[in-house]
Amino acid sequence: MKTKEKTRMDPNASVLQEPVQALQEQTQSEESKSLVRNQRVIILSVLSGFSLIGTIIGLTLYSQMSLANQESPACLSPACKRIEAQFPAALDPFSRPCDYFRFTCAAETSIINRERQQGTIMLPSSTREQKQRRETTGRDGMVREIRNTDPEEKSDELLVRLPDRRTALHQAIKEILESPVGGVSMNSAEQKARRFYKTCMDPTAADSVSLESFLALIEQLGGWSVSTNWTEPDFNATLVLMMAQYDTFPFFNVYVGPDRRVDQSNMTYVSQHYIQIDQPDFQFPVEWNNKIQRSKFHQQFVRPFFMSCRKILEVLKVPAQDLTQLCGPYVSLCSKLVTAASPLEYRLSNKLLYHRVTVQKLKTLAPAIDWLASLRAILHPVPVSQSDIVLLHNLQYLINMSNIVSEWKLNYKESGPLHTYMVLTLLQSLIHTLDTNFTLTLSDVSKRSGAEGVPHWRVCVLQTIKGFDTWVSHAVKEHYACKEAEELMHDIYSTFKTKVANMRWRDAETRDIILNKVKSLSPKPFTSTNLHDQLKLWNQHYAEMAVSEKDYFTNYLQLLALQQKRRRRIFNHTEQLDWLTVSPFLSGNDIIIPAGMFVLPMFHASYPRAINYGMLGSLIAKDLFHLLLPEILTLSESPSQESACVWSRYLISSEAAGGLANLSLSPPQQKEVWVQYSALQVALQSYIKSLQRNSSDTSVSGFSHIHLFLSSFIQASCDSEPYRVPMSFEPSFLVSVLCETSDVCPKPLICVDRAPGHLPEWC
Repeated sequence: MKTKEKTRMDPNASVLQEPVQALQEQTQSEESKSLVRNQRVIILSVLSGFSLIGTIIGLTLYSQMSLANQESPACLSPACKRIEAQFPAALDPFSRPCDYFRFTCAAETSIINRERQQGTIMLPSSTREQKQRRETTGRDGMVREIRNTDPEEKSDELLVRLPDRRTALHQAIKEILESPVGGVSMNSAEQKARRFYKTCMDPTAADSVSLESFLALIEQLGGWSVSTNWTEPDFNATLVLMMAQYDTFPFFNVYVGPDRRVDQSNMTYVSQHYIQIDQPDFQFPVEWNNKIQRSKFHQQFVRPFFMSCRKILEVLKVPAQDLTQLCGPYVSLCSKLVTAASPLEYRLSNKLLYHRVTVQKLKTLAPAIDWLASLRAILHPVPVSQSDIVLLHNLQYLINMSNIVSEWKLNYKESGPLHTYMVLTLLQSLIHTLDTNFTLTLSDVSKRSGAEGVPHWRVCVLQTIKGFDTWVSHAVKEHYACKEAEELMHDIYSTFKTKVANMRWRDAETRDIILNKVKSLSPKPFTSTNLHDQLKLWNQHYAEMAVSEKDYFTNYLQLLALQQKRRRRIFNHTEQLDWLTVSPFLSGNDIIIPAGMFVLPMFHASYPRAINYGMLGSLIAKDLFHLLLPEILTLSESPSQESACVWSRYLISSEAAGGLANLSLSPPQQKEVWVQYSALQVALQSYIKSLQRNSSDTSVSGFSHIHLFLSSFIQASCDSEPYRVPMSFEPSFLVSVLCETSDVCPKPLICVDRAPGHLPEWC
């Protein structure tokens, strides 16, 4: 999962051209390197000669595109009309070339990154006050934002920002589930999935459930600790019941999946499935402080969270005198548990994922949990033994959690707060199935605290995926599979291989390992040869599930009971591909490009290719660099040199604009600058390849070809795919660097009054 030039090279000589097959010309490459070490003047001469063919092709193609730009027909498909709002003049990099320092990405994720730079980030929610923007949400789920791109302008411009990739996938699934359908068997997985979703969306289906349904469930788990003559239930027995029967994990998550790490010594991927244990999905806002590297319950939400606990217990008819006795320790325990939790990005960068231990060793590390009994119950009837290997994704959290549980058992003899925490965690996972008294209570508290809740439609989509993932995968594939997607995928990977081949590696052995493996891998489209067989099996699997049209609570409890069978199915299969993920991943010698990536608004077969390559093409390129070259700074000199070139341009331009120019890049930032700029180069060259096959393309908002490609890149990079580490400049600056150092842009992108005096010739 953590798969992660000393030459001043003209981009037309590396990525912005179709180079000679570099993997077969390593000898010529070595000769060029020898010349590099001897004399810079010779370098430039060699590079000019090496790129001559590519430059001629590029200039010829540019001339063709300039002519085509005048006659490009407008794309009039429904998908193009929807995306047209994404390309107003404010996002045209050529309209105001001096304004890239004032241009600010609109996405919420970009704001999160600015918080990261200050050392604090809120997970998983954020406040409206922090966003400093006004926005409305349309029926299509798109966020329409009022943004003023120029502080001196009095009028605001209504823009539509792209959703992140996962939200886009969920919106696509929503449209599929709500689309009319005929000729489907009433007993099929498809019909039951659609009915399940419809019942979830129907408020009357939840309102029909009596309060007694959930109260009976609480009594089954042992009741409230403040009840008269309450008998303390066994802590581990209650925990096992909750995880195995109700698929609720209060203290830690358990799931089954492959080890996603790539062995950098030989670039191999292990597909064997393991039991994996992670920190839980907390039901309250957590604040991560990057400076002290600790999490805490966000102080702004402590009181609203406490009040929501009281109001929910009131709805459950808990006596008023018992509310504080239950909610006070509950909130306190929550604040204790989160201290060792950490965001995924931090654990990725610090290599804290996929820690291998035996079940027996885990028992010694975190003794408060009966791990063997828990795992056996969750995976029943799959046998689990003390010697089995499990993968841990946050060992420090598990140790801390065990210590807290032991401490609270000792201090609260009857373990009341631990039991209350488990019951309220179950309530949080079931609350969307209950009547509107519960959901309105949470909504009211969220509004007063400034937190943004998950839209109800998305909750229903997520629960439908949870129960019917195989059919949903099949439906997404059926809706979005097309030859345009496969062409884009193969073009991007072909250009990616060219980029890798032209890099300067640490030594010959490293170069050979990387190049041979990259050459041996092949992108695999999002089809599955046995998907129909899987659907047949799942129709049989759901034969016993009776999906009611009026009782969503009962439907959901049935779905939870089926999760155990799902885990067992995954564990018993050698390979279970996640077709609903939104990033490429490795499977043997294949790079899986899942169907979940090729959805609106990032991609559509009717789009101009400039949009598809500028948006999704650049995102796939970034993913490939992060996936296959996670330790690139230790393996090659090229990233540091190329990122230094881009950064020097920013410092000089920033100084000319009156900004500070005394900053330096950390190693993660060096890598990120290189990944972002390289992805832009790879996607652009891939688009040029497609134009070489067919020079015609359509337009949107009057933009076409390279112009539309660059605007698409800026929009996708801003809204859907922000930087993974904090950066000082927005993606629009990368476009300015590209256009200053190559001839592929439709016109120069140079700010005359800030023209830098001495810039590196090539980046």
